[in-house]
Amino acid sequence: MRGLRNNNPLNIRHSADRWNGAAETQTDKEFVQFKSMVYGYRAAWRTLHTYYKRLSDRKKHFTVENIIGRWAPPTENDTKQYIRMVLSLSSIGGKENLLPPANPMGYTKLSRMLAAMTVMENGIRPHQVDMEAIYQGYKLAFPENAQELDESLLCEDEYGEW
Repeated sequence: MRGLRNNNPLNIRHSADRWNGAAETQTDKEFVQFKSMVYGYRAAWRTLHTYYKRLSDRKKHFTVENIIGRWAPPTENDTKQYIRMVLSLSSIGGKENLLPPANPMGYTKLSRMLAAMTVMENGIRPHQVDMEAIYQGYKLAFPENAQELDESLLCEDEYGEW
């Protein structure tokens, strides 16, 4: 629940990055604190985008397994259990090559993955995940794609419900 208290649902650690929406006062020594949950999810989307670029540069696929392997390394987590939980909750195949985070057509699967990661990081139930904050975080992370996202979701009649 620390991630929820910090408005940082995926527990992004402090680094040299200067995050949009970071709280002015940072009292947690390990994890970034954000002004709102929307900014916490914005940071998660931007981090996924960075992962996508790095995996692409290394000619690796953008899969749940590769993402979680980096996000929750075995030195700090039971990575295999984390992957199993995310795959189970998100209904995504472990080796499925996902669309880039900035591509609105990949939003639904990636939003389910972020929701599942939120469950894993905070020990909450799936119905407690704020899907609207994930959606608004995407729109802050990729404002140039916000309209296209809305149009594609109208076609799907959902915005990452699970």
